Amino acid sequence: MRIFDGMLGNASRIDPRSATKQYGRLLAQDEQIHAAYQLIRDSFLFTNRRLILIDKQGVTGRKVEYHSIPYRNIGHFAVETAGTFDLDAELKIWLSGSLEPIVKQFGKGVDVYEVQALLSAYVAG
Repeated sequence: MRIFDGMLGNASRIDPRSATKQYGRLLAQDEQIHAAYQLIRDSFLFTNRRLILIDKQGVTGRKVEYHSIPYRNIGHFAVETAGTFDLDAELKIWLSGSLEPIVKQFGKGVDVYEVQALLSAYVAG
């Protein structure tokens, strides 16, 4: 089901230790990944300091864009839970000075309340 979710653009949760092994070079000293989600090729990481969006580009995915968003730059966010017919949950993040949100969809296996709690802790802190 994880592959199917990825093809639909829905993220699934990955183990933070696995994400740390794969993306540890992106982390600053004493920075830790608290939660990680992955599409087929793209990932996003919630660390204790920032949100990291990883966008693999092109056919081979060898070209990669790493987008770092300090939590202080998040103006507000919204979480939409899954419904009866719409089975994915959605996260929208508005950055300071930006009119359009960053939108990520989560498959039904992801606890969107956990994502909301992580953002609440970091954005409010």
